[in-house]
Parts: sequence; structure tokens; C-alpha cells
Amino acid sequence: MYSRAYKAAVAIPPIVWVTAFLLVPCAILFCYSFWSVSSIQTIVHNWNLQNYLELARNSLYRDVLFRSMRIAAAVTCFALLLGYPLAYYLSFYATKRKELLYQLVIIPLWASYLVRGYAWKTILGTDGVLNGVLRFTHATDLLLAIQNSVNQHLAASHQITLVPLPFLLYSPFAVVLVLTHIYTPFVILPIYASLEHIPRNLVEASHDLGSSPWSTFRRVILPLSLPGVIAGATFAFVLTLGDFLAPLLVGGSSGIMISNIVVGLFGAAYNWPLGAAIAFFMMVIVMALLFTTERLEKRLKVS
Repeated sequence: MYSRAYKAAVAIPPIVWVTAFLLVPCAILFCYSFWSVSSIQTIVHNWNLQNYLELARNSLYRDVLFRSMRIAAAVTCFALLLGYPLAYYLSFYATKRKELLYQLVIIPLWASYLVRGYAWKTILGTDGVLNGVLRFTHATDLLLAIQNSVNQHLAASHQITLVPLPFLLYSPFAVVLVLTHIYTPFVILPIYASLEHIPRNLVEASHDLGSSPWSTFRRVILPLSLPGVIAGATFAFVLTLGDFLAPLLVGGSSGIMISNIVVGLFGAAYNWPLGAAIAFFMMVIVMALLFTTERLEKRLKVS
């Protein structure tokens, strides 16, 4: 239908854009990962694997990477637990209010990331909204008493103590909470789209054949919505793994993630080669995850 010149005119600009602003920077990043930094803080172009060996040897980077993956997995699980029921309700039960509720899901995306991050920092702070409500209802004393008793039990068994309630803000819990709030809409939208594409006659046929609502959900709705679930989980995990603002705002020293290490290496530490090695290693993890989920989605669609 279209001439070769038209196809070239349509395809060449995005190809040039992706090559110039994605592939070339990734290639430069890959080259930096094999270089080193001299004692006078200059980058030396001697090709070696020392940065990748440092990443494998240094337990700090491994611990922070595993912590980042645990936080990303926790955010993904909580976002799915919150997002799937809401998407299910929007698709099957919210008839007249569907458009309104759908807009309410999207509206948080209009607000700035930093505004939402600082809002949670205000809520979770020692003198913030949450602690103010707990003090007003005298729930803080009860929670601290329970926590102190648990702390004494853990100390007696030579285990670590729990984080005190006044320091709820700077903890991995705060990072998980903030990132779950930020990335749950990215989980809801693909699940909702997947549920909307389920033929309603299949659900009606399941009911007509005598299946209970739970059996219909388990055998019909859930399997057909799995591609959306996988897409939403991939969004949440990948975006969380690469996030560095939320740990910076609400994480503190115990909630630091691997992206904060990369930012520090490219910034104050001026160790661009090591930062490039860590960034490229994270890129490989993300690409492997995307490839795996894509294959899984295709297999589910075929089946």
C-alpha cells in the first residue's frame, strides 16, 4: 500500500533518534565499564575487568543489590494485591462509575514524583501526620510497649531489634510504602486492559454451566488476565529497581538502593567506570527480565 520512500521517511527518524540517544549512550557506558580511575581522579583508558571483579568481590554492592531486588519484589507484590482487585472491580462491577474511577486511578500520575515523595515524608515523619494521629489516639504508647516487649525477646535470643516507631520514616518499610503508592497505577492499567478484553460470553457460559463465582474467576478470568498481570508486575519491578529518589527521600542509610550507589559513583566519588559497570550489570538484569516476561506472555497468549 505504501511506497518505499514513504516507509523510509516514516522509519528513519525514530531509528536515528533511538540510535543517537539510546544505543550510542549504552555503547559509551559499556566502554566506560572497562576503564579505570587514576590516583589523580582522571579516567584511564586501559581495558580491564577490574570494575566487574570489584562488583563481584565487594560485599557492599552485592548486599545493596539484593536489598534492591527484595524491595522491588515487595513493591511488586503489594502493587498486585492492591491493583488486581481494583482493576477487577472497575472491569466487572463499576458500570456507571467506571470512567470516574478510571480517572481517579490516573490522576495521581499527574502529580509530580517529588510532590508525592515529600507528601509521604510529611506523613511518616516523627512529627508527621501519622505519628500525630497515633499520639492523639494514644496508640503510640501501646505500639511502643508491644515493640519494646518484642525487642526484649529478640535481644534475649541474640537477634536484631525492631526499628522504633519514631524512626518509621527512614527505613526500607517507608521505601516500599512510597514506591507502592507511586507505581500501583502502572500495575492497574495493564491488568484493567487485560480484563476488559476478556469476552463476557465466556464468563456467562461458565455461570450457565453451574460454576461458582470463585471457580469462574479461577478457571476463566484469572488465566485470561495473566498477560496483564505479568506486564504490570514487570512495570513495577523494573521501575522500582531503577528508582533512586524514594530511597533518597525516605530510605535513609538502611533503605539505600543500588541506583543510589550508581548516582554516588557518578557524582561525588567520580568513579564513572565502576558506576558504569554496575549500571550495565543492572541493564543486563532488566533486559533478561523483559525477555523472560515477553516469552511468558507470548506462551500464555498462544495457550
